[in-house]
Amino acid sequence: MNATLLASIAGIVLSLLFSYVPKLSESFAVLDGVYKRLIMAGLLVVVSGFTFGLSCANVVSSVTCDQAGAIGLLEALIAALVANQSVYAISPETKGVRQAKLDAAG
Repeated sequence: MNATLLASIAGIVLSLLFSYVPKLSESFAVLDGVYKRLIMAGLLVVVSGFTFGLSCANVVSSVTCDQAGAIGLLEALIAALVANQSVYAISPETKGVRQAKLDAAG
C-alpha cells in the first residue's frame, strides 16, 4: 500500500465515523455544510502534518522528511479529502441524524 491509498482509507474512515458514531454523527449533522467541510479538512491536515512531524523526528518512516516527502504527503492529503467528501456525500443518513436535523430546524 502506498501513502495515497492509506490517506484515502483514513479519509473514508473519518467520514464514516462522523456519519455513524452515535452522538458524534448527530452533533455533526446539525452543523452548516461549510463547517462540516472545514472540520473534515482540518482534521485531515492535522493528521498529515502530524505524520510529517513524526517522520522528521524519526518516529515513523512512511514519509521522507524532505521536499519530496512533503509533496507526496500533499498528494495523499488531496486524495484523502476527495475520498472523505465523496463517502460523506453518498452515506445514507441514520435515523438519529435525521431526527437531530429535524430538532435543529425547530
